[in-house]
Amino acid sequence: MRCTRMSAPALAIATMAPIAAALAQGALQPTEWQVPWSNTRPRDPIMDASGRVWFVGQEGNYVAYLDSKSGEFKRYGIDDGTFPHNINLDERGGVWFTGNRNGKLYSIDPKNGELKRIVLDEAVRDPHTMIWTANGIAWFTAQQSNYVGRLDRSTGAVRLWKIADRGARPYGIVVDRSGRPWFDLFGTNKIGTIDPRTLELREYPLPNERARPRRIALTSDGAVWYGDYSRGFLGRLDPATGSVTEWPLPSGAQSLPYAMTSDDRDRLWLVETGVQPNRLVAFDAGARRWVANVPVVSNGATANTVRHMTFDRATRQIWFGTDAGTIGALKVPIQLEALTP
Repeated sequence: MRCTRMSAPALAIATMAPIAAALAQGALQPTEWQVPWSNTRPRDPIMDASGRVWFVGQEGNYVAYLDSKSGEFKRYGIDDGTFPHNINLDERGGVWFTGNRNGKLYSIDPKNGELKRIVLDEAVRDPHTMIWTANGIAWFTAQQSNYVGRLDRSTGAVRLWKIADRGARPYGIVVDRSGRPWFDLFGTNKIGTIDPRTLELREYPLPNERARPRRIALTSDGAVWYGDYSRGFLGRLDPATGSVTEWPLPSGAQSLPYAMTSDDRDRLWLVETGVQPNRLVAFDAGARRWVANVPVVSNGATANTVRHMTFDRATRQIWFGTDAGTIGALKVPIQLEALTP
């Protein structure tokens, strides 16, 4: 697959002062549930229409859900050696997850735990993060294998794109309203996309060579946002022009932004993992300012990482998992003006 490369775009850096760490303390507070299976790295929770919050135990090798109404957990056994990385829902509510160490994609029947398996090409040994479009197409990354893939659910056909740069490490992935995937190339200073009609791969280089985008999110104006894990910045890519604007995170260079999502008010939420406790910070894309800074305490854990999170529009909650063994939720208010400096 031909790769289109672009010249480096201009970079604008906004230098407004970040908000103080204590700004939102006491105003917003996550709720966390302790997962009953210790040392299993519960991660990537996502809520279905019935209120079940699905997640995987990456180190525990299981799929499970939290009943958000009762607080009860249910666990499903899966194939030995799967070590699932990410779980997601298709547009019909079907539950899918990636086999990060056995090169497979899975669907699971919530009624009986029955698994259906899609075996990937042997070169794709580590499917990473998966996302669904509205028409039954899934896109996924494979970090160490250096591939991006496309699954057609109706036929089971899988198509793969090998990233030209060695060690590009395709990582976070989202799809826009047209069904176009956008993904971070974490081992480089690039954002990638694939045209869903022509299936052409295109890369957008970020101006700073040290940039390392890890997770990614979208806003309603079509902009593509990323957290720069290496430098501690939030970046905005304009796909029409390739121009990039960046804002320093509240904790600066030590922030190590990891998990990321956007809400229904075009606010970008990131987790600063370079500080303990981790902090959920929010940036208003319209006002161009930081509007929330919320500690993720995780029952007093002093070593913790939040790796991925999702925003549920129906309940206006951000869901996340922690390395401290919890599933967490933050209820997002419609207005955050009271938290601004």
